[in-house]
Amino acid sequence: MEAVIRKQTSFRLREDLLQLLQEHAKKANRSLNNFVESTLMDAMYTEPNAETIAAIEEARSGKSAGTVDTSNFEAFMKSVNEIE
Repeated sequence: MEAVIRKQTSFRLREDLLQLLQEHAKKANRSLNNFVESTLMDAMYTEPNAETIAAIEEARSGKSAGTVDTSNFEAFMKSVNEIE
């Protein structure tokens, strides 16, 4: 396995953002550095699959898939099944 080379750097962050990152890192029982690095990796290297890409394109097209009735559960399920 190839070693990962890390380079030390610094950033200026808003104080409230830094505090939020620290809180989330603590909740995840991880260091701030590890939490920020993995969050950035997820953001940079997550590519949507084909189904997600198709859904994004459909949503951007402006076409309506139909109307969902939320008046009650039975009506909701019926309207969802009609869309599919």
